[in-house]
Amino acid sequence: MKKFIIGLAVGLIVAFPLGINFGKDVPLLSNPFAAKPDIAAQVKERTGELLKDTKEAIHDATKPVKEKFSK
Repeated sequence: MKKFIIGLAVGLIVAFPLGINFGKDVPLLSNPFAAKPDIAAQVKERTGELLKDTKEAIHDATKPVKEKFSK
């Protein structure tokens, strides 16, 4: 039982910083308490990618109709 508790404590000490870094999308072995990345810039970047993908999907979905009316 003593080994289990020691292993649990060591596991928590190692896993906690790795989990923080994983959630922030930064390298796992970097400092988990460093300055936070700019959230607004990340949101703008992801939104831009999402809009681009959405525009392409709409274009692909409406392509047959455009071809039908252009004939």
